[in-house]
Amino acid sequence: MAAVFPTVREVLGLDPVRHGAPRVVAGDAGLDRPVRWVHVAEVPDIATLLGGGELVLTTGIGLPGDDAGLRAFIGDLADVGVSGLVVELGRRYLSGVPRVMVAAAERRGLPLVELRRATPFVRITEAVHALIVDAQLTELRATEEIHQRFNDLSVEGAETAEVLRQAAELSGCPVVLENLSRQVLGYDPAGESAELLLDAWEQHSRRIRPAGRTAYDRNSGWLVTTVGARGQDWGRLLLRWPASGDVPSAQATEPTVGPPTRLTILIERAASTLALGRLIRRDAEGLERQIHRTLLTALLDHSRPVDEVALRAKAFGVVLDRRHLVGVMVRHRADDPAGEAGPEDGQARLRDLSEAVGQALREAKLTALTSAVDDNSVGALLALPDPAAEDRALSAFAGALRRVRLDAGNGRVPVEPSSGPLGADAPRGGGPVIVAAGSGVGSLREARRSLVEARQIAEAARRDRRDLPIFRLPHVGLAGLLHLLRDEPRLQTFVERELGALLEYDARHPREQLLDTLRTYLEQGRNKSAAAAAAHLSRPAFYERLARIARILDVDLDSVEASLSLHVALLALEAVRTP
Repeated sequence: MAAVFPTVREVLGLDPVRHGAPRVVAGDAGLDRPVRWVHVAEVPDIATLLGGGELVLTTGIGLPGDDAGLRAFIGDLADVGVSGLVVELGRRYLSGVPRVMVAAAERRGLPLVELRRATPFVRITEAVHALIVDAQLTELRATEEIHQRFNDLSVEGAETAEVLRQAAELSGCPVVLENLSRQVLGYDPAGESAELLLDAWEQHSRRIRPAGRTAYDRNSGWLVTTVGARGQDWGRLLLRWPASGDVPSAQATEPTVGPPTRLTILIERAASTLALGRLIRRDAEGLERQIHRTLLTALLDHSRPVDEVALRAKAFGVVLDRRHLVGVMVRHRADDPAGEAGPEDGQARLRDLSEAVGQALREAKLTALTSAVDDNSVGALLALPDPAAEDRALSAFAGALRRVRLDAGNGRVPVEPSSGPLGADAPRGGGPVIVAAGSGVGSLREARRSLVEARQIAEAARRDRRDLPIFRLPHVGLAGLLHLLRDEPRLQTFVERELGALLEYDARHPREQLLDTLRTYLEQGRNKSAAAAAAHLSRPAFYERLARIARILDVDLDSVEASLSLHVALLALEAVRTP
């Protein structure tokens, strides 16, 4: 990936320059500087007319005759940031440029080149400027392709993986999409080792700290942009440049050249495409494809006005106006052995579950919208006459669903709702299920909140071993609540605010892991002696670690309120890190 402008080294390889028999006499470490323009000068104070990045050509006839003047001339050119100085021999200097110029240029890292054969400067300027214009046209065409490619992806509603694949293909560089807690949401290694790319990613990412919303971190070699829309950021998109990951040494005399402009344009267009896709899907959990375009999913993804949903639902025989509405989600448990079935079996199981939910609603004589809402869950929106009917209706539905699923299993005898956990006696291949219900609401405009809450409760409870016929929000506890909110950017922002400094410290000092020390201290009820024993450390060593944590986070660990906030942040961090 060459920059827009040619380098001094590339200019020296052009035919008009080679005709002059060039010889680099100083500053060869700066030969990879970009040449923005070529300027011919025969006056000593030319630096005041330059803006940096120029390759200066001169015969030397107007240069100072004394050593101090030559040193000042070289210093002025270096200060303004010229790319190099080319001196044609034969008019002012016969056998070579003065040694004082060579020493001054070497000291400032300024490339100094002798042309030992007379060469028309106009041919050099024409060749270099043609090279610059051609490179800019190439860059323009590449930029145009980037815009067109990502416009097409936006219109097509491309999935995240496809957007990342296109970004890696166009750039030739690995790309990674992460959330605010530095967890990887997607990546494309661009042909490199994915294992090496993502090894200890969170610790590595916390050391990538660009100065700006879109910026290049020279220390790590990553080009980074923030991903978000409507004032709410939810992640970062990172592109490694150079693609090999070989970042020039920070001790080099020449500053690291950043990535070409088109890569900055590319990563920003990719980020905007990802943000737009998230807005279009209107899915707070992100990156999920709705299976059926029904009235229920229309409520979930806001694809149609609420009034239109109510009107069409009424025409379909489901009255939602002036009703008490409750969102319900039914899904298989996480430890269901049938969950290892292939895609076709999974679709069949989902279809069977959807049919069972519909039949249970009919047996319980409940009015509801129902549909599969993702690859694992079937949702229902119950329309009840009043809030007092909520508990009775949910119990009736849970019991009916148990009986329906039992009846489907080889003529088994149905059992009463009190005889065991829902799904315990389910037919072979059906597997145990979870029924979760959201908070009841009084209008269709609030129905999405109840449905989303039910889906999140079901997700949080999928590893819960309790035999509850219905899971409600109080059942999932604080850890469960944080788990169901793990994709919420505000929760991730809270974690970063509370623990970010400590996580960054641990990333820089992997042997200490002060986060584990803090967790042990809080889990032991802030009993320092017990925590020191649990951590297998002497009390002085443990106390010193606590003091260091307090300094890093700037908190009082003896404060109940501060410790409570940190404990919640730790639980939230575990929820974010748990798939």
